[in-house]
Amino acid sequence: MMGDRWGVTDSEILRSYPCDDLVVSPALQAWRGVRVEAPAAAVWPWVAQVRLAPYSYDWIDNLARRSPRQLVGLPEPQAGEAFTTAGGRKWGRIVSVDPGKQLTGTIMGAFMSYVLVPEEHNTTRLLLKVVMQTTRWVAPGLSVGDLVMARRQLLNLKQLAERHQHQGTATE
Repeated sequence: MMGDRWGVTDSEILRSYPCDDLVVSPALQAWRGVRVEAPAAAVWPWVAQVRLAPYSYDWIDNLARRSPRQLVGLPEPQAGEAFTTAGGRKWGRIVSVDPGKQLTGTIMGAFMSYVLVPEEHNTTRLLLKVVMQTTRWVAPGLSVGDLVMARRQLLNLKQLAERHQHQGTATE
């Protein structure tokens, strides 16, 4: 499907994600990934902070409100909590969480899993899989739209985690 992959390897597409268990025969499956030059412990707080803002194109999906650029010290996410906030309004819900490893939520009929995979040299693969039950003719358009927004979100989270990690090691 057009727009179903960005920044992921074949093995990352073949792996199991928590959202896979939530949608039977999804019409939409999309994988996104980015390499973050920071350990998973430095990436996780930013993933968990999507509860506050979408971190993609704020002028589109956050009514021009800037997503926070500093960590605010949120408690660990819990299943049942709001998944994200956009335009000052809470959206979706968290369906599962394994702190430091994965956060899975649902919003507008889609289920998405953010998975952190630690790698050598204090780097992390930040992976996102989105699944949705929709009509086959709508899925390609949703996939392309998600690609644009999810790519920006993952790149923003990468930049923030790397910057925060660099600042932390510079002061130690």
